[in-house]
Amino acid sequence: MTLSAAELLASTTARLAPDPLANPLVPVIARGGANRETLAALALEQRWVIAADQRSFVHLAERAADIPTAAVFFASLAEGETLAGERLDAFAQACGVTAERTRTHEPRPGCQAYPAYVSWLALNASPADAILALSANFAAWGGCCARIAEALRTHYAFPDEACAFFDFFAQPAPDLDARATAAVQEALEEGRLDAAAARRYGRLLQAYEAMFWNALEETL
Repeated sequence: MTLSAAELLASTTARLAPDPLANPLVPVIARGGANRETLAALALEQRWVIAADQRSFVHLAERAADIPTAAVFFASLAEGETLAGERLDAFAQACGVTAERTRTHEPRPGCQAYPAYVSWLALNASPADAILALSANFAAWGGCCARIAEALRTHYAFPDEACAFFDFFAQPAPDLDARATAAVQEALEEGRLDAAAARRYGRLLQAYEAMFWNALEETL
C-alpha cells in the first residue's frame, strides 16, 4: 500500500525519534543543573548553526525551483532561521556573552557536524528527500527547545525575551507542516522521492544532533 505524504512524514518521524536517554545535556538544563558557561556555549554554537543552516536552506530553495511546493518550504525555513538568529541575541546576552567573545569563539567540531551535514544535503540530496529527513529531525529539536525554554524561566529566571529563541522552535508550525506535506505529496506523485534515502539522511541528522549535545556536555 502506498502511503500518503502525511502518513510518510508521520511514520518517518516516529521511526527516527531519538532515544530520550541519548541526550545527556537537555535533562540537566531542564532541572536547572547547567551552569551559565554551558548556556553561553550553547548560544555561541547556535550562532554558527543558524547562519550555516540559513544559507543551506536558501540553496535548497534554489535547487527546488522545479518543485514549487518544495521551494516554498525551504524559503520558509531560511526565513525562519533569520528570525531565530535575531532572537538568539537576547539569549546570548542573558548568558553573559559579549561581542568580543562572540567574535573570538572557536566552534566545537562536535557541535558543527550537524550544520555541516545540512550543507551536504543542500548540495547532494534531492530536495524532496531532504524535506522528509529534516522534518523528522525538527520534531526532536522542537521538543528539546520546549524543555529548555521552560527551564530558563523556571530555574534561571530568564525573561521572556531571552527565551524567545527556544520558544520560536518549540511552538507548533502548522503552516510549515502543511508546506512539508504538500511538497512531499508533489514529489510522491511525480516519483521524485526516495524514502529509503530520506530515512538514511534523517538517521544521520539525528546522530549529528546527538553529537551537538554531547560536545556541549563537556562544558558542565
